[in-house]
Amino acid sequence: MVADAERIVLPGVGAFADCMRGLKAVDGMVDVLREKVIKKGAPFLGICVGMQLLATAGREFGRTSGLGWIAGEVVKIEPNAFPANEPPLKIPHMGWNELTVVQSHSLLADIPENAHAYFVHSFELKPALPEDLIATTDYGGPLTAMVGNENIVGTQFHPEKSQAVGLTILSNFLKWRP
Repeated sequence: MVADAERIVLPGVGAFADCMRGLKAVDGMVDVLREKVIKKGAPFLGICVGMQLLATAGREFGRTSGLGWIAGEVVKIEPNAFPANEPPLKIPHMGWNELTVVQSHSLLADIPENAHAYFVHSFELKPALPEDLIATTDYGGPLTAMVGNENIVGTQFHPEKSQAVGLTILSNFLKWRP
């Protein structure tokens, strides 16, 4: 039961609006999440769409309100212009990409410089506050890879599919005392 959890992981696969509707369809789920995470400070990890739901709103299939725990919007990935001799990057962004740490975070302890993580997504969270951005990756320009504030953190990449890097992040989450 979520109300009794010491820490919370919100995974997500699919579209922002569908996932938000799914959370709301479970009677009292959004309220108990808000109580545990916002009011009581339980450590929270959002993965992929679970991270995106932290945003103020998502723009996938129209505008949908998110949890609003990280100010910003989830928007379609728009890679920057490409050199004439290279094909355009494919969307969804899928595969291994290097993490660029923007600011240190406890979940990134013991993660080597130039570490790679596994991504699968077509939309990204654009945080409104620079201090909420923890890491980026490059895919035709910088994309948000990790966000967080206080007891809340989210990864666009899938730590559960990111081998040693992902296992370290998950282990760090289990030890994290924000």
